Amino acid sequence: MKIILINIIILYQIGISPWIGNNCRYIPTCSNYMIISLKKWNIFKAIYISIKRIIRCNPWGSSGYDPVK
Repeated sequence: MKIILINIIILYQIGISPWIGNNCRYIPTCSNYMIISLKKWNIFKAIYISIKRIIRCNPWGSSGYDPVK
């Protein structure tokens, strides 16, 4: 299941992300953050921390380096 999600994210990075533009406020980008979290944690925790990260990524939020913990 993790491999399927990682492949979907990679397809997003290749096919959709270039059309949207570089808008991520954090390093690594939210999609890379999700891939790293899927490799490090179980699927439920990875999705949970990735959704929290996406919610923080807004115009009023902070920015900068935010590694997977």
